[in-house]
Amino acid sequence: MGGGGASTQNSHMSCRFINELVDCVNENLRLMLPQCRKGYGVLDEETGKYRAPALDKGLDILEFLAASPDGLTKVEIAKGLGRTANEIYRMLSTLERRNYVTSSPGGDKFMLSLKLLMLANAHPPRRRLLDIAEPLMRQFTQKSEQSSHLALWEDGNVVISSSMSAPGNWRLALRPGATVGMYNTGSGFVLVAFQPDQTRKRMIGEHHLVKGEDRIPDATFLKTLDHVKEVGFSRGASQTLTGVINLSFPILDPSGCAIAAFTCPYIERIDDYDAPTLDDVIAMAGEAAKQIGRQVSGRFLGLR
Repeated sequence: MGGGGASTQNSHMSCRFINELVDCVNENLRLMLPQCRKGYGVLDEETGKYRAPALDKGLDILEFLAASPDGLTKVEIAKGLGRTANEIYRMLSTLERRNYVTSSPGGDKFMLSLKLLMLANAHPPRRRLLDIAEPLMRQFTQKSEQSSHLALWEDGNVVISSSMSAPGNWRLALRPGATVGMYNTGSGFVLVAFQPDQTRKRMIGEHHLVKGEDRIPDATFLKTLDHVKEVGFSRGASQTLTGVINLSFPILDPSGCAIAAFTCPYIERIDDYDAPTLDDVIAMAGEAAKQIGRQVSGRFLGLR
């Protein structure tokens, strides 16, 4: 009996000790959490996602230095970013230690090194674009039951860089490597429409007509381009084949310029098969173009 009482008493003491320990740990976590969030992640109330303020600070420095080829002093960087020199000191030191930033011989100015360029060159732009686009193009063709292709601008030509055939018995797909018109295709409209005015003029001036393509007066063509950009994509009957509606969407870079055109040559079924409608396919193609642009540029760009 005596042994049992001692055991019960020890058990109660152990439980009380554990409860006190848990309370102590919880209180310390409560006090530490704001500091952890401050240093490693802060919940953005607008997006519902966590941000990393320290990483933001480092990226701000890199982007600011990218616009200053002659280099900047620590004070100039801090002033330009609206921060104090003490706030950027450790981040700048880390970027220099990791060779993203280099200092002048006198050590008073900082500038970007070539490390970012080396990292970018590890993924050739065209191959990277196709690696991103082709799985999404394949998903689109399966869902829409339509073909699709990706067009790029190359030395005055609109060139088909990748092509996906629709599943099923009926398909219409352009051959990869084929050159198509600028004045008579949705791909051509989109590639030129989503460019600054000077770039538009240069592209029009250097374009080589293909068989069956007629030149359009500049004033008329520019109005067409303005309309395409206003709407956000090109939709129109094919000017080379009967019964096809070309749906072309831009793949945009971070500055909003088209780096490629994603096009679906839509063919309507007239039997009883319940295929996706034209409106369905427009929505699917627009979403596919957005997704490709997001992965290429790291942000959502595209349709209004």
